[in-house]
Amino acid sequence: MDELETLITAARGVLDGKYRAREEALAHGRALTRTCANAIRAMHRGEWEAARGALAGAQAEADRVRAALGPHPDLLHAGYVQDAHKELVEAAALLALMEQEPLPTPESLRVEVAAYLNGLAEAASEGRRYALDCLRRGDTTRAQTMLAAMDDILSQLTTVDYPDAITGGLRRTCDALRAVVERTRGDVTMAVLQNSLVRSLGQPPP
Repeated sequence: MDELETLITAARGVLDGKYRAREEALAHGRALTRTCANAIRAMHRGEWEAARGALAGAQAEADRVRAALGPHPDLLHAGYVQDAHKELVEAAALLALMEQEPLPTPESLRVEVAAYLNGLAEAASEGRRYALDCLRRGDTTRAQTMLAAMDDILSQLTTVDYPDAITGGLRRTCDALRAVVERTRGDVTMAVLQNSLVRSLGQPPP
């Protein structure tokens, strides 16, 4: 019985360590999600310096999650970690799309591929808001550029044909993105046609 008690005590010590690491990672994951939301809000307001600062803070929180779970790599694949990483990818990719910069890579963000692909799809969906903001300002050129980027992302992601258990439900995410892209295409097309009609009548576009 002494041997059994020793085994259980050792097991409890391992689980205590995992629990503490999980709680620390959860706290940093929540901070990561909040910071990404702040970054995206700043982007839509055109506050680029604030957005980049928030994004840097989000990356730091993601690194803290990874550091907390370093001794427990099995926890790195938990849903709450992947969800937090997906938020980071969404914010970083959205900034790149808005600024027409190269997209970040999974390696540069230090995230798993499945989280990266789903976050990329979420960034493309969020691009609809930017496209509509451009249309309200009368900037159909930038709206068309964003729509083209959204369409390219959707086209590429739909070629990733693996089971959901591997891709983290990417197929469902792409289905939702497809609907967003088509709605955005309709809005942008209508705005372009309206501007063309106004010009043909010899009036300045709205």
